Amino acid sequence: MPVNLPLADELALVFARLSGVLLSQETVDTSLRLICELAQLTLPDSSGAGVTLVDAQGSRTTAASDQVAERADALQYELHEGPCLTAAAHRVVVRVDDIEHDSRWPRWARAVQPLGVHATLSSPMIAGDVTLGAIKVYGRRPGVYDADSERTLTLFAAQAAIMVANVQSLEAARRLSDQLKDALRTRDVIATAKGVLVGREGVDQETAFARLVSMSQRDGKKLRDVAELVVRSAVRRRR
Repeated sequence: MPVNLPLADELALVFARLSGVLLSQETVDTSLRLICELAQLTLPDSSGAGVTLVDAQGSRTTAASDQVAERADALQYELHEGPCLTAAAHRVVVRVDDIEHDSRWPRWARAVQPLGVHATLSSPMIAGDVTLGAIKVYGRRPGVYDADSERTLTLFAAQAAIMVANVQSLEAARRLSDQLKDALRTRDVIATAKGVLVGREGVDQETAFARLVSMSQRDGKKLRDVAELVVRSAVRRRR
């Protein structure tokens, strides 16, 4: 059944900007900061916004639009309770109309009140079957969020989850590429060092490699570092 979307034009603009992040190949950190800024703009009665990412080990990385949102998030992690953590853990939208009179997370509610936030809305960020975390906005006054706000943030979170998943994949591919390049460079310098020892000492390839390993263990250095020293010494001798 189709839903009459609130702020349709604004959401279309937001989603276009989110897609633009992919094209510019931003990092996860910068993407999260942009998501926070856009979430706050999408729900204009919000005083701030934050994103929580949860990995397989349960560790969290966050981004926030301001220090208040950052502290409100940090209190959830410190106290191990709060609406955003519930949204991520149970994959549900969580709305708090008045934090002062909400009894679901009493320790967090008491701790967050001095920050001046009075309402909050959290939506899980899900990509495929994977829960990446949750996004939340904090309200300037009680009762600023309603059913339309829930639908808006749910749509926003879905788009943001796709973007974050894609950016994470890009970063993982870059890391893998860098590791592969580094492994190839290590292989090449070790092969060159073995060639130096074969030519200089008249040993075979296997013995040359054993020599490098022995030097590495003796000097407490990485095998690649030892190989580079051998290659550099050969270059100096030629001069």
